[in-house]
Amino acid sequence: MTATPSHAPLAHRLADQDVRFVVGTIWNPNGLLLAKTVPVQRADSFAETGLGASPTWHGFAIDHGGIAFTDTISAVGDLRLRIDPQAIRVLDAGLAWAPATFHTQDGGPVDECARTALLRVEAALAEAGLSARVGHELEFQLAAADGSPLPSTGWAPYSLAGVLQHEDFVRELYAAADQAGLKIDQVHPEYAVRQFEFSLEPQSPVAAADALVLARLIVQRVARRTGHTVSFSPKPQAADAGNGAHQHFSLTRDGEPLFSGGDGIRGLTADGASAIGRVVELIGDLQAVLAGSVLSTIRMAPGTWAGAHAAWGLENREVAVRLVAATPSNPRGANVEVKIIDPSTSAYIASAAVLAAMLDGISTSTPLPPEADRDPGSLTEAEREAAGIAVLTTDQRAALDRLDASTAVRGLLGDRLVDAIVAGRRYEADHYGDLDPEDLAERFRFAWGF
Repeated sequence: MTATPSHAPLAHRLADQDVRFVVGTIWNPNGLLLAKTVPVQRADSFAETGLGASPTWHGFAIDHGGIAFTDTISAVGDLRLRIDPQAIRVLDAGLAWAPATFHTQDGGPVDECARTALLRVEAALAEAGLSARVGHELEFQLAAADGSPLPSTGWAPYSLAGVLQHEDFVRELYAAADQAGLKIDQVHPEYAVRQFEFSLEPQSPVAAADALVLARLIVQRVARRTGHTVSFSPKPQAADAGNGAHQHFSLTRDGEPLFSGGDGIRGLTADGASAIGRVVELIGDLQAVLAGSVLSTIRMAPGTWAGAHAAWGLENREVAVRLVAATPSNPRGANVEVKIIDPSTSAYIASAAVLAAMLDGISTSTPLPPEADRDPGSLTEAEREAAGIAVLTTDQRAALDRLDASTAVRGLLGDRLVDAIVAGRRYEADHYGDLDPEDLAERFRFAWGF
């Protein structure tokens, strides 16, 4: 068969690869992946003029029925959903996937659109002469096909038994990722029963978030094919370790890294120190952006490696901002891991928030606070206070109030996106915030998956 030329219509190129339909996804401010599909013959229309979508897509809530309204999220009006043809990936069974972006009817940007927010921040970094790469980690928990917990027999954290017991799932996950062109660095069993984690190859910010959407799609399809379902909840089981969605950030200027090779503490450059300093300074304001769901604050507990302390430190897994050093064993170089991000959050929004804070820190030469060189949980309250280390709140409403009042975060992300985040998470707090952790875990175990 003769290959279809690269300049041919998208529909022809996809049909040449036996694609029958195309799914386009968006990741809304409440962490929900929403989608529309078209037959392959309409792929070009999906990319060029888009499909209609109500502004309420930004407000759809995690109970899969409610809508969080704002002044601009209502039943009035219509937007266009356009896929990015450059990011399209062909899966199996005649399916192709692409990330989508919201546009106004006349083609303008939509402030509540998560992917648009990250595109804007990536452009601002480039304008400042900076380049960023983001590496995503994602934890998830396997369950039986009917959603019931799998038995714990034979399971141990990080064990070979965990791989062998789910060898079919792991094998198919790698195969499906290869077919779709998804670069997985590693997959391993995690701490909680039937919990796994995978790491993706670092990429530019938007491409990395796109890849994470594709990864979640592939994980769910492979789970279904192997007789499982999967939970991306921050707390699938109230008594077990939660799921994180850590992001690793590196910054360079003219090819030179900012988080290593400098003459500051731990080899930081002045700009690298300021980038970290601003993230730490704003981490309390950003908590409801990075981990704002009704289950997120249950996960946010000291002693669980959730990064519950507002501080930074070298290889310190108990602080919100962990510096990973450049060493011979880390050929990709130094990076900063933001640990409080969880899977209930749109990765586009989380990356946009962290990178915008880093850029702001560099622009304003934000000072770097003292390093937390040991577990802040081992300190007394007085010692933490003297070191300037706060414990992040476990009260969702308090985190939302702090975000709502933050002029700094509103300046970084824009009022309309912040309003959408606050409205959606307050809907959760108002309707479900009084449930106990066990009921919350049961109610929303599959809210961010299937």
